[in-house]
Amino acid sequence: MPAIVSGVVEGSIAEELEIEQGDILLSVDGQELSDLIDYRFYVNSEELTIAIQKKNGEIEEIELEKDYDEDLGIIFESAVFDKIHPCLNKCIFCFVDQQPEGLRDTLYIKDDDYRLSYLQGTYITLTNLTEKDKERISRMHLGPFYVSVHTTNPELRVKMQKNPNSAKIMEELSWFKSQDIPFHAQIVLCPGYNDGAELERTLKDLDTFGDCLLSVAIVPVGITTYREDNLLKRVDEKVAKETLRISKPYKKVCCSDEFFLLAGEDIPPAEYYGSFCQLDDGVGAIRMLIDDFDSLELPNRVSKPVSLTFAASYAGRSALEYIAQKLNKIENLTCDVRAVRSDYWGENITVAGLITSDDLIRTVKDSDADYIVIPSIMLKPFSELFLDGKDLDYVRRETGKEFIIIKEQYSVGELVEWLNSY
Repeated sequence: MPAIVSGVVEGSIAEELEIEQGDILLSVDGQELSDLIDYRFYVNSEELTIAIQKKNGEIEEIELEKDYDEDLGIIFESAVFDKIHPCLNKCIFCFVDQQPEGLRDTLYIKDDDYRLSYLQGTYITLTNLTEKDKERISRMHLGPFYVSVHTTNPELRVKMQKNPNSAKIMEELSWFKSQDIPFHAQIVLCPGYNDGAELERTLKDLDTFGDCLLSVAIVPVGITTYREDNLLKRVDEKVAKETLRISKPYKKVCCSDEFFLLAGEDIPPAEYYGSFCQLDDGVGAIRMLIDDFDSLELPNRVSKPVSLTFAASYAGRSALEYIAQKLNKIENLTCDVRAVRSDYWGENITVAGLITSDDLIRTVKDSDADYIVIPSIMLKPFSELFLDGKDLDYVRRETGKEFIIIKEQYSVGELVEWLNSY
């Protein structure tokens, strides 16, 4: 896709040049751009000539002067301006293949693009990395990357990803090390495949990469009700405890919050998570939420009685119950927590980002609370659209409830601000 403008930063050069949503950035100093990496590289100059195609098709060439590292303030629809590198694997645990029809189009995209990994923290398998890609990564010294390793056993990785190129994972990671390119590793744990002794082997192999290995996240496989076979088993209490035991000696390895919940163990202190490198994988989200809440100054009372219901995922319920217990000490405030069971995906899916509109409705429709509190991760970014294509207005109509959306992840600071002004 071309470099389509989705917006401009207020007060920026782009706003001054009257660049608008729907315009297309064609080139910078005659250089066509393949992605946001190119854009950032070529705009680092004090004098530029940019070519813009306006919405009416007219092409404008604009010469400008700016500070060397000053950005133009253009926001693009996508970080990639040419074709996204597709995933060539057929992973036995692929979540995209376990989805029903009728969801948002973007949810069916299988990307395996090193550029998105560098720019946005998405996970790549390194099975489609070309020599041209490597040359660019090395020349521009890109990184860190987020790599879906799963296992370092070549035969097992081929079996799990159904791609002959999967066998070269140690070779590809060794190339990263030779170029001093840092990376984060991810392991989707599938009981009966890459757990137990295979997990021990993988962690030992990854440990050999030294400083180039920044972190390792272990997450449980997600199994939806739409899966057409029974090849996979969910992570249960026994597997969770074993995984925590195996991973414990490795300082850079962190298990996702679900392992501790399944094992019936307390969420570790912040020190366990280091720099919280893989929060979006559910690694440390509960700890960060609790610690952030404990740092907030709560009011002693609110000016008039108000009641809140937190609609929580099963994975996040314990943290929100802790928060609700503290908030209930505030005069005139009443809070409760309701965990949303996923009838849509099946009981094994327990994260907030996959909660659908009808599951939310079923959970909160009989609540007596004045407001229902939900995290923005339930909704498509910059919208009020749920995964199933229905919006928050639909939920409002079906429940008759008012909603408070917490926009900041891993924090209820804005909710506390709202309570202070209520």
